[in-house]
Amino acid sequence: MDVRGSSAALNRRGFLRGFGGLTLCATMGACAPAPAGSTGGPVTVEIWHGQTDTGKKVLDVLVADFHRTHPGIRIDLGGGVLADAMLQKITAALASGSYPDIAYVFGPDLASVARSPQVVDVTDLVDAGPGFWAVARDAVTVNGRIRAVPSALDSLAVACNKALFEKTGTPLPSAGWSWAEFVDTARKLTDAGSGTFGTGWPGSGDEDTVWRLWPMVWDLGGDVIGAGGRGIGFADQGVRALEVVRDLAAAKCVYVDPKPGGEQMYQAFTGGNIGMVVTGPWQLPDITEARMDYEIVPLPSFSGRPMTISGPDTWTVFDNGEDRVQAARTFLSWLTDPAQDVRWDIGAGSLPLSRRTQELPAWQEKTSETPGLPVFVGTLEYAKVRPVHPAYPQVSAALGTAIVSVLLGEATPADALRECAKAADAALIIPR
Repeated sequence: MDVRGSSAALNRRGFLRGFGGLTLCATMGACAPAPAGSTGGPVTVEIWHGQTDTGKKVLDVLVADFHRTHPGIRIDLGGGVLADAMLQKITAALASGSYPDIAYVFGPDLASVARSPQVVDVTDLVDAGPGFWAVARDAVTVNGRIRAVPSALDSLAVACNKALFEKTGTPLPSAGWSWAEFVDTARKLTDAGSGTFGTGWPGSGDEDTVWRLWPMVWDLGGDVIGAGGRGIGFADQGVRALEVVRDLAAAKCVYVDPKPGGEQMYQAFTGGNIGMVVTGPWQLPDITEARMDYEIVPLPSFSGRPMTISGPDTWTVFDNGEDRVQAARTFLSWLTDPAQDVRWDIGAGSLPLSRRTQELPAWQEKTSETPGLPVFVGTLEYAKVRPVHPAYPQVSAALGTAIVSVLLGEATPADALRECAKAADAALIIPR
């Protein structure tokens, strides 16, 4: 759920907040208390949680319940750093030899962090879990080994302002629509006289700009990194995807938000000046608060096959000795069990980590009162994740520059992709 450097990355943590009917009492009495440490006292697990106030409040309640059923373990929610700054802090901590037992690490950052021998292999823990979605497992797998525990999930779909569709006489899209239909629909929704755009696209060049393009690349048969890992895997597919961006820009039907986070774009959408946006479930509270009559539909595709992207985050475990590793594993096993996961999902802003969580009455009640939420959950069946590769940030930065240049009409798709490939390939050939 990483949209680096954006307030949207923080807002999404609260997209399901305020569900008053869900009890916050402990429900995992079957978990046997972990043994005390070798000194005879409780084992303390230090967690750098990375959350804003909303997520931290949910963790506080969950930790209090955990303490009641696991007297041999004490959880210290320390760290004092938001998730956006976690990579830098963890890197410094590993260099100094003073690091936490668990840290909240963005999925794309895991490959860099996992190069440290202090990162614990948790393959058996995840294998014994509740049956995590495949997309969640993919996000924590580095070179065939599971190096973290899934912590939060999202996905992308299209939010439509039904009032603008009705006003322009434009039919609402449905599953199976194409990117050509997306561009055509955006044209029909655009009214230059009233300052209304058919759609919007974050234009700061960061990850929020980039990850919207990957589903197009995958659908066309490309990949982020090519076979052998020495170059990009979207030299041709990237041009075709950028042609969609070019067509939107040429039709003047896309609002380009120059600021990180896309906040201006989302404000224009909820204000009735954008007809549809590609977004995630984190935007549902703002849409609901704006009293917008909306529809959530799956992303378009080129092939007719469903395709989207998920941006999972992780709980990464570090080795501070056998007692603390075992205590950390015990806590994460408890936290990701559906009984706790559903509380975290609803309170802090994640899609369910497993189908078992999705099937719980509490989640079903939440989906019944949140239009569009089931569409986002349904996409987890076929979503893909960005590669867990240490050079991904450089590849993303190169593609972000290319997308912005096409959005602004400064380069053709072919020229923009050619420059992207030069920078990205150079990063990929560096030994890591």
